[in-house]
Amino acid sequence: MSCFTRKDGTLYCEDVSLADLAQQYGTPLYVYSETAFVDVYRAYDDALKGLPHHICFAMKSNSCHAVLKSLAALGCGADIVSGGELFRATKAGIRADRIVYSGVGKTEKEMAEALQAGILMFNVESFSELATLNDVAKRMGTKAKISFRINPNVDPKTHPYIATGLKNSKFGIPWDHVMEGYRRAATMAHIEVVGVDCHIGSQLTQLAPFVEAAGKLKDLVVALRADGFQIRYVDVGGGLGITYSVEKPPAVAEYGTALCDIFSGMDVTLIAEPGRSMSGSAGVLLTQVLYTKKTDAKRFVIVDAAMNDLARPSLYGSFHGIELVSGEPGEDELIDVVGPICESGDFLAKDRVYPRLRAGDLIAMMSAGAYGSTMSSMYNSRPLVAEVLVSGDRAALVRSRGTCDDLMRGESAAPWQ
Repeated sequence: MSCFTRKDGTLYCEDVSLADLAQQYGTPLYVYSETAFVDVYRAYDDALKGLPHHICFAMKSNSCHAVLKSLAALGCGADIVSGGELFRATKAGIRADRIVYSGVGKTEKEMAEALQAGILMFNVESFSELATLNDVAKRMGTKAKISFRINPNVDPKTHPYIATGLKNSKFGIPWDHVMEGYRRAATMAHIEVVGVDCHIGSQLTQLAPFVEAAGKLKDLVVALRADGFQIRYVDVGGGLGITYSVEKPPAVAEYGTALCDIFSGMDVTLIAEPGRSMSGSAGVLLTQVLYTKKTDAKRFVIVDAAMNDLARPSLYGSFHGIELVSGEPGEDELIDVVGPICESGDFLAKDRVYPRLRAGDLIAMMSAGAYGSTMSSMYNSRPLVAEVLVSGDRAALVRSRGTCDDLMRGESAAPWQ
């Protein structure tokens, strides 16, 4: 059930008017529903109750400190892909022994920080990474707990930029080399093999790719145990999609039932890494119409948000629904919703038929809680936008709007200038 609903013609987040938030904090503005995050976390927790499990939120989708603190309070773990995300996770109170570290390019410094923190395990993505991790753990006088991220060559049927489980992807160990990798790891004194891992992509709208990949992981666990490995964790990754337009992804309960059926009786702890499915529908980007411009082809609606604030439409051609926050819409027309950045690729919606918008209108770009703020930048020297968290009838500014001083933080003139 959406936490963004209309009351007396005005769009609300839970019990707080989005128009009031825009008036108080300005635009562009990210607004998140705490209840939405909590409800989806609990749905995953309930769906996987048939097995020992950890839910490790994929922080790359949304790393807002206030959101992470809410999830930490529920016992949620984290899937991280950088030292910065490790820092954010631990600062928010997420337990280190519920953090898994993914990503193809972990540095030695990042490895050392994660070992020092005592994370649950590293999802290793190459043999060279494995050797480096062994060296780092040796220098620290400890062992690194690992799984290998397996590339099962499963087609997730999603956008090619977010498909990660095909053989031409940079991610994971090719299926034909998996046993070689585990046998190498067994010879390393500072590596402890504890699990298997797989993540095939994002915004998946069918169960079949999950089931196919999970079946391969199950077969791998059987083979590894027969080879003497004590596999305790099966990390099935994330990737469950949300509805942006007309998509109908599987319910979390269906996803959980399928996984529990596959791994029942295996004596493993299941790790799930939901990201978009927890955060995507929990947030909107509020933006105000500055101007409109009519050409022979269409009308351009120029707003104060831009591709640096919400990159997905420009990067992936992604669809985000548009909602007029309050007021009466005009007649339908063909529009592009564009921002102030000096790029023809700066758009939030393209070739969309939508009721006429006017200067001063406040609109919400829907389903923007995932990969919105985390992918934002200060391109064109535009400060980062503010973020607000809503819980019931309470709202709090949880990231202040960036300033011009922020744009130049850390910069200086050269000594000879």
